[in-house]
Amino acid sequence: MATKRKPMKKAVVREIKKDAGVVLSYKNPEYLARFINDRAKIYDKKQTGFSAKLQRKLSREVKRARHLGLLAFKPSI
Repeated sequence: MATKRKPMKKAVVREIKKDAGVVLSYKNPEYLARFINDRAKIYDKKQTGFSAKLQRKLSREVKRARHLGLLAFKPSI
């Protein structure tokens, strides 16, 4: 007999508001910090609710901000 699987937890969806006029850019680290968890990892596509194209852009902009010192590579203790 097969055992039943546990239901998956729903991911927290964080969406960009189209009417907010906020642009994904390395120049806005406070906004990018919303998409980074407490271990300084970028949330995946399921959690952000972004399309593949926007998720790649988010990743690119977070990496740019990290290299410029605007976001942390490692979590703060």
